[in-house]
Amino acid sequence: MNAVLHKLSPIGAATVLFVAMTTTAFADQIVRIGHFAPLTGMSAHVGKDDQNGARLAIEEINAKQLVIGGQKVTLELDGQDDAADPKTGTVVAQKMVDDGVVAVIGSDMSSTTIPAARIFSDAGIVQISPGATNPDYTLLGYKTAFRVVGTDAQQGPALADYGIKVLKAKTVAIVDDSTSYGQGLASQFEKGVKAQGATVLSHDATNDKAVDFRSILTRIKGENPDVIMYGGEDATGGPFAKQAAQLGIRARILAGDGVCTESLAELAGTATDNIVCSEAGMALSKMPGGAVFVEKYKKRFQQPIQIYAPYSYDAVYIIVDAMKRANSTNPAKILAEMPSTNYKGVIGDTTFDSKGDLQHGVISVFYYKKGEKTLIDVMKM
Repeated sequence: MNAVLHKLSPIGAATVLFVAMTTTAFADQIVRIGHFAPLTGMSAHVGKDDQNGARLAIEEINAKQLVIGGQKVTLELDGQDDAADPKTGTVVAQKMVDDGVVAVIGSDMSSTTIPAARIFSDAGIVQISPGATNPDYTLLGYKTAFRVVGTDAQQGPALADYGIKVLKAKTVAIVDDSTSYGQGLASQFEKGVKAQGATVLSHDATNDKAVDFRSILTRIKGENPDVIMYGGEDATGGPFAKQAAQLGIRARILAGDGVCTESLAELAGTATDNIVCSEAGMALSKMPGGAVFVEKYKKRFQQPIQIYAPYSYDAVYIIVDAMKRANSTNPAKILAEMPSTNYKGVIGDTTFDSKGDLQHGVISVFYYKKGEKTLIDVMKM
């Protein structure tokens, strides 16, 4: 027996033991939620925006004092930088597993989300992507994989529809950045325009670190397409559009959600106004909780939302909702509750199909006027 307890009366010793046991039983439980995204490099502004959304949700939940299974739970964000690199993505995924996270949000990049998915599947840990749109992510068959955005199988055809039906394009040129995201979106777009009878004049590949597109664009100028589709992120899509304008190319440029950010005007200059882009979700201005979220986000971080913050914010709440229904913070029990998710949040109603995709996805289409992002249309898919 402990020397201190030995000196106490039986009643005193019992009291000390009871206090020690109850203190241990009801002590705060620290529960880690992982998050990974590019926090350095060309896409850092998008990754930090994504992480900010998750951080805001965690701060709110902690302020309300979450209780699971009769025990107070304090959430902790385990944030990791995947540098938009597939190999780094798998390294940080394993690190989060080793850190004991109960669920993970990330990445907003298909190129890192997809290879990391196997690691989370092997560990039995829920992974919710707020921005990976490549269809392959949820076609791998992993029961741990979910996403709160639409897919390129929806986004590519939506862009194709706009190009053919609204812009009346009969010929197109396509350029992608050779990543899982850019290449996948471009491929879906190409299928869409061909299905509608348009002619694809060329399909070129660059890379996600490129800064000079003049060689490709000079050749495309000679082809004189009605529209050009660019599959990639804003860090390269902005310069691509700027250099196209400098070469006197008048064709409208179509792009996906990777390009469709608030930072695009800084990256493309006045050429931004020649871009039409899509998002694989509801426009922020049309989200049920969008206005309130914008106010909270700007107050907390003193900057505008880029694109994925509301999705990662809802992803945290979806994980906590699963914890509450499971009455547990055990990863296996959280996972077991995920298929029955029916959550109403900032982005709208979230329910998942058997693959982990949204049951009711939408695609929003935008253009830029004097550098300001403006909604054109919302397409239900």
